[in-house]
Amino acid sequence: MTAQHVPVLLTRVVELIGVGVEAAREAGLTPVVVDGTLGMGGHAEAVLTAFDDVHLVGIDRDLQAIDIATERLAPFADRIDIVHAVDDELPDVLADLGIDEISAILLDLGVSSLQLDEDERGFSYSRPAPLDMRMDRTQELTAAKVLATYSESELRRILREYGEEKLAGKIAKIIVTDRADTPWETSDQLAAMLSRVIPQTKKKSHPAKRTFQALRIEVNDELGVLRTALPAALEALHLGGVAVIESYQSLEDTIVKKTFRAATTSSAPPDLPVVPEEHQPWLKEIIRGAEMADENEAENNPRAASVRLRAVQKIREARS
Repeated sequence: MTAQHVPVLLTRVVELIGVGVEAAREAGLTPVVVDGTLGMGGHAEAVLTAFDDVHLVGIDRDLQAIDIATERLAPFADRIDIVHAVDDELPDVLADLGIDEISAILLDLGVSSLQLDEDERGFSYSRPAPLDMRMDRTQELTAAKVLATYSESELRRILREYGEEKLAGKIAKIIVTDRADTPWETSDQLAAMLSRVIPQTKKKSHPAKRTFQALRIEVNDELGVLRTALPAALEALHLGGVAVIESYQSLEDTIVKKTFRAATTSSAPPDLPVVPEEHQPWLKEIIRGAEMADENEAENNPRAASVRLRAVQKIREARS
């Protein structure tokens, strides 16, 4: 499994993390890098290999991923801490480890290659599997439970908000009507219904893509976690530290973009002749806007096709 996994924008991510590592060295600090979405450890391995003084904290909610990453990173065992947690628990994770500040954080958002490739996880609409979709399989809420217990209005809301599905109302009604006779239990069962309901277009996108995305986001509270985790991560950076974020769909990228924009622009009125310190930007972009994978990487690694990479550096303490 590890051999098949190709981290997205690996060289560029390591280069950006190096900005924070160098800032720590200049300040006389031991560089601490947090991989908040450890996955199978591909990015982490590259960082630990590139910087022999880095201590890495790997966080993931997926116990299967943690097992794989722990084995992969065994040669660096004296320089890593691997924690089973969710990104929004970052302050508690750092406190438990006795870490006050970090030099860099990487968040490689969305569903991982491991989760997509394991049929029994139910993330893919292209293969039959139980409707699970839990990143953390110790939690109770599954996609099947959402489909079995949510009201029609709740289903309509998540399909619209998280899937941006124009036919959310029609799909929600069918889900509620049909479950009275047959429970929604498998990915192919749901995908078949969506293929019938949603008109086929010339676009490559499968008719089930938006509904599966919406269910996955709801089951794992992905956007809620990001809204909490990202500000906490930025606050944890020491001066010169960097945040590197890879997003794969517009909803998560919008959260990242808005969070970064608020901190990289002045909060003072535009006509103020002198901007007081408390209104100065406290982050600066080290990527202008977002970077994408080049054509070659996108062709060889399908997951890279939709990536948006953003990165900022902390230049002063956060505005109160």
